Amino acid sequence: MRLLAIFAAATAALAALTLPAHAAPGPLGEPGGTLALPLKDAVKVLPAADESRAGYPSTLFRHWTDADMDQCNTRKEVLLAEAFLAPEQGRRCALTGGEWYSPYDDVYVESAGGLDVDHMVPLAEAWDSGAGQWSAEEREEYANDLGDDRALIAVTRT
Repeated sequence: MRLLAIFAAATAALAALTLPAHAAPGPLGEPGGTLALPLKDAVKVLPAADESRAGYPSTLFRHWTDADMDQCNTRKEVLLAEAFLAPEQGRRCALTGGEWYSPYDDVYVESAGGLDVDHMVPLAEAWDSGAGQWSAEEREEYANDLGDDRALIAVTRT
């Protein structure tokens, strides 16, 4: 049941997140908007195309940027947002203390260093699904998406 819930969440995230910003509005609504359809209907309106499984250069997804220039990069912004016991935020956004919950493995983590921030739809899947056709700016925006709470998640470091 838990795997089914993770699959459903990932599929919903895929529907909402993998469209490039220049996609034409249509049944999916405005690019970057929230899709308000039952999952079975949302999947039916996704554009279909062959995937590229040739691999991807992760360097083409510039991530962990500091878009709002507050000295907290995207990774730290996610950690701050997802902490259920807030860490202390020091100079240059150094995080100490705090506590997080990793839903993938049902583990509580007491150090920001014990966490990774994952993309709900992995960069490799985005690439395979067409991100190779996006501009560098679109890939950076996708890799650092703080506009949708479903895009990035703090999980235990493996």
